[in-house]
Amino acid sequence: MKKKYIFFIFVFFFSFHITAQVTDDLLDVDFDSIFDESSANQDSAVSESDAGVSPVNVNRRGIIFGASYEFQGGLAPGWTLAPWHFDGTEEYSWGQGVKMVSNLSINAQLSEVFKVYTSLGYRIPGNIPDFSFSLGDFFFDYNFLNTVFLRAGKYEHTWGISSFTNLLARVPDLGPSGPSYIIKTDIPVGIGGFQALALTRVNIAGGIFPNQWSDLAFGVKYNIALRWVDFNIGVFYQRYVMPTRGFLSLKTTLGKTELYSEWLVAVNTHTDNAVSFAANLGFGRDFFGDKVTLGGEVFYNGEGNTYFFKPETSFTEAETVQFLNQFNIAFNFIYRINGRGSPRIFSSVNFSTAENSYQLVPGFKFTPFSDIEVYFAVPMALGDKDGYYYRHNADPYNRPFSIMMLVTFTGSVYASSF
Repeated sequence: MKKKYIFFIFVFFFSFHITAQVTDDLLDVDFDSIFDESSANQDSAVSESDAGVSPVNVNRRGIIFGASYEFQGGLAPGWTLAPWHFDGTEEYSWGQGVKMVSNLSINAQLSEVFKVYTSLGYRIPGNIPDFSFSLGDFFFDYNFLNTVFLRAGKYEHTWGISSFTNLLARVPDLGPSGPSYIIKTDIPVGIGGFQALALTRVNIAGGIFPNQWSDLAFGVKYNIALRWVDFNIGVFYQRYVMPTRGFLSLKTTLGKTELYSEWLVAVNTHTDNAVSFAANLGFGRDFFGDKVTLGGEVFYNGEGNTYFFKPETSFTEAETVQFLNQFNIAFNFIYRINGRGSPRIFSSVNFSTAENSYQLVPGFKFTPFSDIEVYFAVPMALGDKDGYYYRHNADPYNRPFSIMMLVTFTGSVYASSF
């Protein structure tokens, strides 16, 4: 998670003795998953509301220009065991950073059946000498006679509820693992429908194109939404480099409690045809007029060492993440407080039984003024010091204990013509 440039906010630190100075970027931490109750499992990386499209304009020719801006500044004091201190003494360190992000988007409805979306961004710290912009989502939609719906371009797409059933995010141990380029077709059938797609992660924007079968992956999924259950089943295949995987996802609501269970089967068609599986059972429920939300999941991974790609967000870098083996337990808690600033208290607990490793992240978020958000979090790694969360804590520097504070100024504006 290294960055080329870091901006130091010395005015906050000059009166403190700094034993060790952290040089990574404090802001490279997934505050979205820590504090935000919105789901990351969206149908597309860009929703219609994000793009500024009103449903009444979907079939009207026109164009929408969007601009957004974020300024982030933060601190992260923390403690870690110094590897050269054999007596177990801890070392104290500071982390700090500033980041400015600007994004421009164009959403154009070229005809009743043809729409295109483009997003460009620039970030500081970044490649200032080259002054290079980053390409965000870039795709088009086409409607064939209201029967087949095509989307093609650079964007992320999600299957399933939990991350392990999002087969489209799976990546091989070796090979391309960058952003995805997808050609996808949806065919509605009754109260559900079929979806078929081809995906690659080679850097097409950089002029590199798939030139072998191992660069391409293919998937087919079927969905049916009955009154009592939402049902999804799919298969994902990438020749030579990954197992062939199939998943089944079931989600229902009993009273006010949402329940889901998912199952995955993997066949190592690229090696010895060995069969393995994974499964989960999860729930979510709101209490006291939606003031309190509880959620939890038990997940069993029998595949061994497998990996998935997490795309870049305004808080985090893109990265490849390893799934934990055997049984894993996760629990989330959110308490929404009425009043100025819409405060939210949050706590996240993760436990890996195989590695006797725990992660506890209590947090707090509020909006003191319009367009300003303030975040606090205390990531803690517990259990075996050789366990996963000691090596991959939510702290951006993998320290077992830290206090993260972040202030974000953010806003957006849209202009349209139809």
